[in-house]
Amino acid sequence: MQGCRPLTDLEIQRVLNSLGGRFNERDQALFVLGVKTGFRISELLSLKIKDFIQHGQYVTRLKVKRENMKKKMQGRDVPLHPEAKKVIHQWLEKLKKENRYHEDHYVFLSQKGYNKPISRRHALRVLRAAYDAECLTGSLGTHSMRKTFAERVHRNFDKDLIKTQKALGHKNINSTVSYLSFDEEEIDAGILAS
Repeated sequence: MQGCRPLTDLEIQRVLNSLGGRFNERDQALFVLGVKTGFRISELLSLKIKDFIQHGQYVTRLKVKRENMKKKMQGRDVPLHPEAKKVIHQWLEKLKKENRYHEDHYVFLSQKGYNKPISRRHALRVLRAAYDAECLTGSLGTHSMRKTFAERVHRNFDKDLIKTQKALGHKNINSTVSYLSFDEEEIDAGILAS
């Protein structure tokens, strides 16, 4: 979603606390995975249980296949963050208890139809409800998860654009630049210091 802003660390925690109800494990898993992998919403919703568990073990790297990527670019894989692994594990355990667990099932199952993921629209409604419950302002949507990931990795890479581009899976560095927010005060200070 063009124009979405990233979330701060405090806002991330507030959104997590606000995701409750019958599907809180699913919704928290979706949100944490989005923030920790930087996958687009359509990529997240394409994931199946077999993408997380292979040979009875959780994978160390999570891969989205080429056919599920935007513009059919090559597939992309990222390390599975421990926080993401924890919330995915909780959600998959709940699916096992409900007898809705099969390796070919989508991870973010919908209640509508057999083995269908929730829709992008439904994911947006879930997140918007959490944003609204926490009175978060600004342009927020599903893409805020990806933008948050971009901001965090950019900061962790000491603002290295090439490494950030690689982490996001962008072919063009201009796409990476458009994801990042720049601190106007820092830019002004740099200009004044010249």
